[in-house]
Amino acid sequence: MGSAASQPKTVDRGRPVALVTGASHGIGAATARLLAAEGYDLCINYLSDHGAAARVVSDCEAAGATAIAVPGNVGDRGDVRRVFLACDEALGPLSCLVNNAGIIGRACRMEDLLPEELERTFAVNTYGVVYCIQEAARRMSVRNGGKGGTIINMSSLAAMLGSPNEYVHYAASKGAVESITVGAGKELAADGIRVNAIRVGTTNTRIHAEGGNPQRPAKIAALTPMGRIAEPEDIAQAALWLASPGSGFVTGTVITVAGGL
Repeated sequence: MGSAASQPKTVDRGRPVALVTGASHGIGAATARLLAAEGYDLCINYLSDHGAAARVVSDCEAAGATAIAVPGNVGDRGDVRRVFLACDEALGPLSCLVNNAGIIGRACRMEDLLPEELERTFAVNTYGVVYCIQEAARRMSVRNGGKGGTIINMSSLAAMLGSPNEYVHYAASKGAVESITVGAGKELAADGIRVNAIRVGTTNTRIHAEGGNPQRPAKIAALTPMGRIAEPEDIAQAALWLASPGSGFVTGTVITVAGGL
C-alpha cells in the first residue's frame, strides 16, 4: 500500500471530501449533489461531457460545497492517478470514494459479443474499480497516516440474474465488482476503511438508450413489485447511508436497491 512518506501532500480544509466517478449524469450526478447537500466537498470525475460536469459542480456549489470537475477514463490507470492527485491538491484528504462510472454496452447474445466490447466493459466496470480503490486506500489507510474512510461501489442486479440474451458481459463485470467489494471490505477493515456496494436495479438514466435498448426500462418497470424503476436519487440515498456513521458497522456488504425485483 506504500509508506506514509509516499502519501500525497494535501491541505485539510476541515470538511469531508468525496470523489464520485462518472458523476456528470445519472446516479453519479445525483449522488454528488446529495453529498454536497450533506456537507461534503466534491470531486466530480467525468469522461467527456464538460458542460454536464460543470452543471453538477454548480449545483454542488449552490449547496455550499467546494467542488471541482476532473476528466478521466477510470479504465486508464494513469488517468485515475491524475484524477486523485487533482482531488488532493484542490480539496484535501479524501473521506469517501463512490465508484459509479460504468458502461453497459450493446445488448447482444454472447456469441455476438465482440472482443473489444468485452475488453472495454471490464476495463471500465472492473479494472476501474480496482484502480480507484488502490488510490483511495493509499490515502485513507490509518496505517499510512490517513483518517480512514468509506468506499461505495455500484454493482447491478444483473450480477445476480446474469442478464441472458442482453448483457452477460456486463453482468460478469458487476459480479466481479461484488467479489472485489467483499474481499476489499475484509482486507481494508483494519485500515479504517469500509467498503460496500449497491446492487442497483434498472434506473432512469440514459445508459440503456445509449446502448441501443431504450425499451428496457419500461419492460423492467412492469416486472418490478413496486411498479417502477429507480430514480437516480433512490440510489444516491443508499450511497449516502453507506457513507455515513449510521452504517459504521457495515463493510464487505452488498445491498440491493431494486424495488423488490
